[in-house]
Amino acid sequence: MVSNPRTFWLVLLCAAAALGAAAAVGPVLGLAAVAAAGGAAALLQAGGLIRLALRIHHERRSFGPCRGAGFLGLGALLAGAGVAVTGLPWLDPGPVAAVTTLVAAPVYLAGLLLLPGTAPDLGARLRRLLDGAGIGVSLFYCAWVLALGHSAPGTAPARLAVALTGCVAVAVAVVTGMRAVRHRPAALACAGGAALSIVGVDVYALLLLGHQRAWPAAPGAVTAGLAVAGVAMVAGPFLMAAGARRADDEPARPHAADEGGSFAAYPLLIGPALLAVAVSALHLITGGRFDETSVALGVGAFAALAVRELLAARDIRRYAHALAGREARFRTLVAGSTDVAVVLDDDLVVRWQSPAAARQFGLSDQDVVGRPFTDVLHAADAAPAAAALRAVLDGCQHVLVQARLRDGFGRWRDTESTVSDQRDAPEVAGLVVHVRDIGERAQLQRTLDAVTWTDDRTGLANRRRLLAAAGELCAAERPGSLLVLELDRYASVADLHGPAVGGAVLIEAARRLRAAAGRDDLPARLGGAAFAILTEAPLVHAFALATRLATALAEPFHLPGSQTVHLSADVGVADLLGAGGAEEALRHADVARRRARQLARGRDGGRVECYDRSFETALVRRTEIEQQLPGVVGRGELDLVFQPVADLTTRTPVGAEALLRWRHPRLGAIPPAEFLPIAEELGGGIAEEIAEWVLHRACRQLSRWRGDGRDLWVSVNVSAAQLNNGGWLAAVATAIDTHCVPAESLVVEVAEAALPEDAFAVEQLAGLRALGVRTALDHFGTGPTALAHLRRLPIDVLKIDQALFSEPPGRQGAATPIVDVVVGLARRLGIDVIACGLESEPHADVVRAAGCRLGQGHLICPPEHAEHVEAYLERHRQPTL
Repeated sequence: MVSNPRTFWLVLLCAAAALGAAAAVGPVLGLAAVAAAGGAAALLQAGGLIRLALRIHHERRSFGPCRGAGFLGLGALLAGAGVAVTGLPWLDPGPVAAVTTLVAAPVYLAGLLLLPGTAPDLGARLRRLLDGAGIGVSLFYCAWVLALGHSAPGTAPARLAVALTGCVAVAVAVVTGMRAVRHRPAALACAGGAALSIVGVDVYALLLLGHQRAWPAAPGAVTAGLAVAGVAMVAGPFLMAAGARRADDEPARPHAADEGGSFAAYPLLIGPALLAVAVSALHLITGGRFDETSVALGVGAFAALAVRELLAARDIRRYAHALAGREARFRTLVAGSTDVAVVLDDDLVVRWQSPAAARQFGLSDQDVVGRPFTDVLHAADAAPAAAALRAVLDGCQHVLVQARLRDGFGRWRDTESTVSDQRDAPEVAGLVVHVRDIGERAQLQRTLDAVTWTDDRTGLANRRRLLAAAGELCAAERPGSLLVLELDRYASVADLHGPAVGGAVLIEAARRLRAAAGRDDLPARLGGAAFAILTEAPLVHAFALATRLATALAEPFHLPGSQTVHLSADVGVADLLGAGGAEEALRHADVARRRARQLARGRDGGRVECYDRSFETALVRRTEIEQQLPGVVGRGELDLVFQPVADLTTRTPVGAEALLRWRHPRLGAIPPAEFLPIAEELGGGIAEEIAEWVLHRACRQLSRWRGDGRDLWVSVNVSAAQLNNGGWLAAVATAIDTHCVPAESLVVEVAEAALPEDAFAVEQLAGLRALGVRTALDHFGTGPTALAHLRRLPIDVLKIDQALFSEPPGRQGAATPIVDVVVGLARRLGIDVIACGLESEPHADVVRAAGCRLGQGHLICPPEHAEHVEAYLERHRQPTL
C-alpha cells in the first residue's frame, strides 16, 4: 500500500494526467483507460487492506479490530473487479457498473462503520446510517425537484437507484468521518477515500447507463465525467488504505451526552430538512407539480428524519434519567455529609455552599453566598488562607487550609479545609473547598500540648516545646539565641540530701530563671539539672543574659529545713542564625557549655562561653580520647622516652627523666598533659593503671642500665591525684622490689603547680623519703610555692623552670640574681638543683654562674627512646661502679 503522502499525490497526479490524456483522445479510449486505471488501483489497495485485516486478526486474535479494514478491502475488491470487467468488449458495461455501485457502496459503508473509533456500538452505527440517509435523500430530493426531474423525465430506474445510492452513501461516509469519536484523522481519511471511491464508481456507472450513442454530441461533458470518475476511483482506495493503517482498536470514550452519537447530529439534519421544505414551498409557489419520484423521495426523507427524531427523543430521555439519578445521588451524598462543600470563583467569592453548612455551622446562603470566603474567617487566618487558595489557582496541589471560621451564632470554630481545582469541569467551574470542623481535635491537641510541652516538675517548657519554638525562629530566619546551662554538683546534693531537696533545688532554679529571663524569653528544662532559655535577643545581649543567669544561680539555695546549698552553673550561648536548625543550635549551645565547664574546672563555676567551631573540634577530640583511654595499656599504645640529666661542666650524664607518650594510631602523638587529666576524670582506675605502668617500665629500664654498669638515677612524674592516693607508696615499693633497683636511684617528681597544699601530700612525700626514694619539685618558679615553704617540704631535688633563668629581651643579667637566690637557698637546705629547659649556651652560662651544677634540656639531649639515649650515654660514658 502507498502510505507516504508525497507518493500518494505523485501517483494521483500521474493518474490524472494519464486519464486526461486518454480522455482527450476520445470517449471510447477514455472509457478503457478509466476501467483499467480505476480497476487496477482498487484491486491493488484491496489486496493491501485485506492483508492488513489478516495481520490485525493474527496479532489480536479477534475479529473485532480487523472487520473495518476487511470490509473496506472487500469493497475495494468488488469495485475494482466490477470496473475492470466493464472494459471487456463482449459485455454490456452499464448494468455491470450499476450492480458494482449498488453492491460496493454498502460494503464500503460497513467497513467505515466497523472501523475502531468511528462508532462505539450498534446504536451509534444505526444513527450514522439514519443521519446520512436523511441528509442524502433530502439533498437528492432538492436536486430532483429543482433540476433533475425536468431535465430527465422518464429516467430509468437503474440510473435513479445508482444516483440515489451514491448520494446516500457519500452522505453516510461524510457523517461517519465527521462524527468519529476517536482517531479522527484516520476516520476522515477512510471516509474521504470511501466517498471518493463511491463518487467515482457512481459517476462511471451513470455515464455507462446513459445513451452511449449520444456521447459524440457532448464529448466535452463525457470527457470531464470520465476524468472525474477515474481520478476519484484512483485516489479513493489510496486514502482508505492510509487511514485504515492508522486506526486501532482502542476503546472510544465519548462524552456522556454523546455516547451514542446522537445530539451532535441535529445541525446536520436540520439544515437539509429546512432546505427540502424551502424547495418544496418554492416549487408549489411557482406552479410546479410533484411526480412519483419526488413524492417517494420526500416520504423517504421524512421517514429517516422521523425515525432519527424518535431515537434522539429516546436518547434525551435516557440521558435526562441518568442526570436525574446522578443529581439525586449527589444530593444524597452532600446532604448526608458532615463536611461542608463550598464553591469559589477566581476572586474567592462563594458561589454555592452545600446544605450541610446550615446544619454544621448555622450558616445560611444569605450569610455566605456572594461574599468573599475570607469574610467568614478570623482576621489572623484570612491572609494565609487566601494565599493558600491562590496557590491552588496557580496550579499548586495538595493544599490544606487551617483557619478559624465564624459560624452563624458568632462563635469561632476551628476548621480544616481541603481544596480541589474544578475550574475545567463545566458543571462546577470553580474551586471546591471541603470544610471540616476540627474543634474537638484542636481542643484535644491544646490539652495534650499543655501536658506534653510542659515539664511536670518545674512548670517550665520542656525540650519538645523549646525545639518547636526555636524551629519557628530558624524557619522564619529571625535573629535569636539559645542558652544552655547545667547546675554543677547537683547530683551530689541530691544523693546527699535526698530527692525532696533535689526537687526543691530544681524548683528554685526554675524560679530564678523566670525572674532573670525577659518577658518574651522562653525558659525550659531539658532534663536532669540542665536548663535552656530561648531568646530573640542578639548574641551580645544573650551573653549579658547568660552572665545574669550564672550570677543568679551562684547565690546560695536556702531550702526548707534550714538547709543551704551552694551550686553554680556554666552557661553556653549559641546563635540561631548560625545554626542549620533547632537541634543543631541546641547542640552548639551545649558544646559551648561543656567548654565553659572545662575552662572553669578547679575554680568557682559561673563561666559563660559563646559557641565557636573550634570548641566542637576540641570536644570531638576529647570525646574520642575518652573513648580510647580504657584499655590503652593493654593495647600497647603507651611508650616512654627519656631525657638525660647531665653535669653542666663535664656533660657527664647522671640521670634521666622518664616521659610518657601516647602514640594513637589515628590521632597521632598525644601529650600526657592532655590525656592524663581526662584519665583522672574518667576514674575507674585508668589513671592508676597508667601510673603503675610508667613506674614499672621506668624501673625496668633503670635496672637494665644499672646492670650495664651505668650509675644513673631515673625520675618519674606523679600527679596530685596519684600523690593523694593512699596506695601510691605501696605501688612504688612494689616496683622497687620487683625490678631490684636501689631506692635512692628512683626520683619521684611532682609539679609545683599541681602540688597539693594539704598535710596528706606532705606525708606522702615523707613516706617516699622513708622508703629511700628521692623526691623532686618540678617546674619550680611557675607555681605558688614560696621559697620559705621549701623548708617544710620533704624535697631532695629542686628542678627550676626556664622562666627563672631566661633573660628578658634588652635586660641582660636580670635573671642571674634570681637564680643565685634560689640556688643559694637550696644549697643551704641540702637540696640538689637541676636547671630544666636549657635551650642554649647563654642559659647554661647563667645557671653555671649561679652555682647550679646539673642541667636538662635540648641543649644536653632531647627526649629519645631508650636505645637512642644509650648511644648518648656511650658517647659520654661515666665511670663504672
